[in-house]
Amino acid sequence: MRTLLADMFPGLRAPGAGHAYRPRILNLLLLAGGVNVAVSSHFAFARPAAEVVVFGAGYFVADATSRLFVLVVNLVFLGIATYLWTRVRDTPELQVGVERLAGFMLLFIAAANLAILSNHVIAMWALVEATTLAAVPLIQFRCTPIRLRASWRYFLFSSVGLGLSLLGFACLAHGLEGRGHEVSFFLDGLGEAARQPPEAWRRVGLALLLLGYGTKLGLAPMHTWLPETYHAASPSVTALLGAVQFNVALVAVLRLLQAYGDSDRALAGPILLTLGLTTMALSSFGIIATRNYVKLIAFASLNHGGVIAVGLGIGGSAAYGVVLYAVSNAFIKAILFLTAGKIEAHYKTEDVTEVSGLIKDMPYSGLFFTVGTFALLGFPPFGSFLGELIIMSGLISAGHFVVFASFCAILTVTFIATGRSVFPMIWGEPKKKVNWASQTAVTVLPKLVFLCALLAMGIYLPAPVNALFRQVAFTLGGQ
Repeated sequence: MRTLLADMFPGLRAPGAGHAYRPRILNLLLLAGGVNVAVSSHFAFARPAAEVVVFGAGYFVADATSRLFVLVVNLVFLGIATYLWTRVRDTPELQVGVERLAGFMLLFIAAANLAILSNHVIAMWALVEATTLAAVPLIQFRCTPIRLRASWRYFLFSSVGLGLSLLGFACLAHGLEGRGHEVSFFLDGLGEAARQPPEAWRRVGLALLLLGYGTKLGLAPMHTWLPETYHAASPSVTALLGAVQFNVALVAVLRLLQAYGDSDRALAGPILLTLGLTTMALSSFGIIATRNYVKLIAFASLNHGGVIAVGLGIGGSAAYGVVLYAVSNAFIKAILFLTAGKIEAHYKTEDVTEVSGLIKDMPYSGLFFTVGTFALLGFPPFGSFLGELIIMSGLISAGHFVVFASFCAILTVTFIATGRSVFPMIWGEPKKKVNWASQTAVTVLPKLVFLCALLAMGIYLPAPVNALFRQVAFTLGGQ
């Protein structure tokens, strides 16, 4: 009975008894990740991609968008849980306080799944805020002054962004009331409202919503929280923010564009194009200036967000490329941030000039860092390459020749700046030899799965998966 009470109420446990308990918490985290992947896989493919099922008293929806992104975020979460499980197993001193980390991670992924499934945009907004509240203590885990500052900066920017989004919803509601329509924030209600001629309040509301959710995506001008936060947080938390929360916020934007994209394309398109190109340009300057490989990946994440915004701004023929690029982006960030954690643990530094010969010194981590970098830069045959290619083709088809030229120029600068820093890390001569335990299959398996997914998206997608991608693109105006 005493053991049972100790497991249920950790605070009753005697000092020093926690080490036996904490691995169980990580086992629970790993189990939750595995169950989530199994359930979301069945959820994604049990019904035809075009079928829409509303459940939970109308507050949740199973359509192509929710099915695809629930599967993606849960695959990433399982990879993060596996990484954390192996790191704590191999480094016993990391057990201290890990139950708190695991608890907030479980709250985070629960809110993320519910947000993606939400059929009500205000409920979705509240659940995105719940992921923010769960993320703050995760960023502060094993609190240092840098992590404390980063967590409050993250919270401040997130609160402002979500406040702008809430103000946007208020403007949409005011516009509906002014026309005598019933105010409904269910997705089908928004779709009906979007068929009405646009008016000033609706335009203001949509602009505020795009700016507000753009904050969570790291889009300029509300992007400055992202590099510092991604750098300060632990690798597992950074991967959670970059590959899970990013996609939750992206789904919120997709829902707005699915409802209003056709009728308000003239407003949403230029806003997204401007935010996307500006973010890409600012990220390239950050990549040039930094000598920290974690911050470099963070600035590259800004670049990816900008590419997605540009693709969404075009719509139409670029929609499939956006979906492909967004899913690829999740797996790329998971691979790179988790591998960067291994590299930092090995070399005890994040300075690119102090790391050399990765491929010789740490063969597995060096290989994944190399492949992740190639995917990051849009090399074939990865899904990111095909996604970028489709988005650029969409720019040409839509007649955005100036945007196309700017897009290509920024990508070129990003490629050169990233290669200048990363390639010597990978292929240079090792500067020092540090003994490093060999990695087990469990350690590399999640990243290997992500790598296979990236290759499949660039070469051949199985028909059921491709049907989901195409259906999401169709709801965004794609063919």
